Amino acid sequence: MPKQPYYRLVAIDHRAARDAKEIEILGHYDPREKTNSLTFKAERIQYWLSQGARPSDTVRTLLVRNKFYK
Repeated sequence: MPKQPYYRLVAIDHRAARDAKEIEILGHYDPREKTNSLTFKAERIQYWLSQGARPSDTVRTLLVRNKFYK
């Protein structure tokens, strides 16, 4: 079976290395699924945003698409 894309949404310190340990796993994204390919913990994402976290462009797009982020 070939490698299949599957991604995690994580909170990570921006000063950390790219492959550093995440602070918290906030959700999962499977681009192969056509419906409901994003699952996330809304209350935890809201918490991190209130603490000053900034989502990456890709994560922001996914959250906007799911009507969570403006």
